[in-house]
Amino acid sequence: MSVKFEKETIREAPVPGGRRHELVHELGERLTGGESMTGYLQAYLQQLEKNPLRTKMLTSGSLAGLQEFLASWIAKDMSKHGHYFSSRVPKMAVYGAFVSAPMGHFLIKILQWLFSGKTSLKSKIAQILVSNLFVAPIQNVVYLTSMAIIAGARTLHQVNATVRAGFMPVMKVTWITSPLALAFAQKFLPEQTWVPFFNVVAFVIGTYINAHIKKRRLAVLRKKASISGHVGSLSR
Repeated sequence: MSVKFEKETIREAPVPGGRRHELVHELGERLTGGESMTGYLQAYLQQLEKNPLRTKMLTSGSLAGLQEFLASWIAKDMSKHGHYFSSRVPKMAVYGAFVSAPMGHFLIKILQWLFSGKTSLKSKIAQILVSNLFVAPIQNVVYLTSMAIIAGARTLHQVNATVRAGFMPVMKVTWITSPLALAFAQKFLPEQTWVPFFNVVAFVIGTYINAHIKKRRLAVLRKKASISGHVGSLSR
């Protein structure tokens, strides 16, 4: 007499989140490398250690170009050809790579050198104050000057007017966000990742400011067009 046992099929209960959970997990593995530490983030940090200035230039240039494109899209600011990829996008990329990145690299290096080995609460507060009262104003003046030239300013008076009009609003945003970002970096990030981290913070803030300026400019242009159209109809 023979006895035949049927093979049981055991079905695993579906994981909550399903495919979405798997995608998030896979993305995390790709970015960080998981336990193997061979992900994109680790590769980026290695490049940052080997070629710090070049890596920061590539990062800043890419983010600056993307910032201009996103700000144009958010503000619905199309070029004369009817799309958001205007000549300002590559110009912003050049600014990010050859102006913003080297300047940020050396200013942050000076800031880190001034407070090297100082971990007390007073030192951290002093570092935040120096960053906001000296580093940030320099970066914002250079940023606004570059924006004015990219937007078409050709005389010193035009550049001056742009810097004066935009300096305090930009500084107010900086004074709100910069202490929080710097306190976060002091607490959680290794020093070699500070510049890329601040690049991402600047990217988010810069996109918001850029989009806001574009919306205001477009509103002024529409108002002028409306007034001239109204005057034209009256003169007929």
